[in-house]
Amino acid sequence: MPCVRTRLCALLLALIGALVAPCPDILGQDLKKAVLIPQWEPQAQFAGYYVALAKGFYRARGVDMTILRGGPKSPPSRLLADGRATFGTFFLPTAIKLRADGLPLVNICQIVRRSSLLLIARKDSGIREPKDLSGRRVSMWGPEFRLQPETFFRKHGLAIIPKPQGFTVDLFLRGGVNVVSGMLYNEYHTLLNAGLDPDELTVFAMDDYGLSFPEDGIYCLEHTLQTDPGLCRAVAEASLEGWKWAFEHPEQALDVVMSHVNAANLPTNRMHQKWMLARMQDIIAPPGVTAAPGSLSRIEYEAVAEAMREAGLITSIPPYEAFYADLAK
Repeated sequence: MPCVRTRLCALLLALIGALVAPCPDILGQDLKKAVLIPQWEPQAQFAGYYVALAKGFYRARGVDMTILRGGPKSPPSRLLADGRATFGTFFLPTAIKLRADGLPLVNICQIVRRSSLLLIARKDSGIREPKDLSGRRVSMWGPEFRLQPETFFRKHGLAIIPKPQGFTVDLFLRGGVNVVSGMLYNEYHTLLNAGLDPDELTVFAMDDYGLSFPEDGIYCLEHTLQTDPGLCRAVAEASLEGWKWAFEHPEQALDVVMSHVNAANLPTNRMHQKWMLARMQDIIAPPGVTAAPGSLSRIEYEAVAEAMREAGLITSIPPYEAFYADLAK
C-alpha cells in the first residue's frame, strides 16, 4: 500500500501541472478570428466592446476578436463590404438605409434602445423652434450619421444649408454655423465644458420630436450569419456581457477606454469619457424598458423604417425577418 506522503506528493504535482499547463484558449486553439469596426474613434460610446476584449469575454466564447479604430475614414459599411471587418456598429436608420440600398446587413444585437442625437443652437441666434432652422447653416456628420436629422428636416418642411462637421464643435463655437449636430453623451457635454450655459442653448432632441430612433447595434453581412450563426451569437453575448461589466465597474471600464483613447492620441480626457459612459447607460438601459437586452422588436423597427420612407429617404422597407436575427431563440 503506497504511503500517504507519496500519494499526497503525486496529487500536489498533478495540481501544479494543471495550474501551469496552458489551456487551449490561451494557445489560441479553436478560436474563430473576427474583426469589429465601431463607427467612430475610440471613446466610451464603445466601452462594452473594449471591456469584452480586455476581460476575455470574446475569447471565453471562442472568438479571437480584433477591434479596429473607426471614424470617417473607416466607415463600417465599406469595411464589411470589402471583407476587412466581420462585424460593425451602426445607427439603426443608417443600417436600414444601407439594407434598402442593397448592402445585406443583418442586426444581431441592438445595443442602444433610444436616441441621444441633438441639434444645438444658441438662443441669441433667434432659433427657438424648428421653423427657425430654415435657411440656417447646420453642420452634420457624413452620410452614415445624418439620416435622422434629414428625417427631422423633411418632417418639418425645413430647407437648411448643410455644412460638413468633423470631430470637433469648433466651427459652431466660432460662429461658422448656426446649428451643430451632437450626441447628448459627447458634443453637448463638450459645449458645456467650453463655457456655454444650458440656458443659452436651444436643443432639439430627436427623442422629443417622435424620432427616438435606436442607435448603435451590432451588424454583420447575411453571409456571415448564414455560415456561422454560432460566431454571431458569441459576439452578441460577449458584447452584452462587456456592457454589463462596464456599468457595474465604471472606473475600471474607463481605464480600458482610456488605453484605447491614448493609443489613438485623441484630444479628450477621463472626465469627459466618464460623462459619456454614464449617458450610454441611460440609453442602453433606460428606466422602465423591459425589452430583452440586444433585442429589436418589429414595432421599433417598423416605426423607424416607416418614418424614413415617409421622409423619402428610402422607397421600400426591408423585411423585418431578413433585417433582424433573433439569436436568443
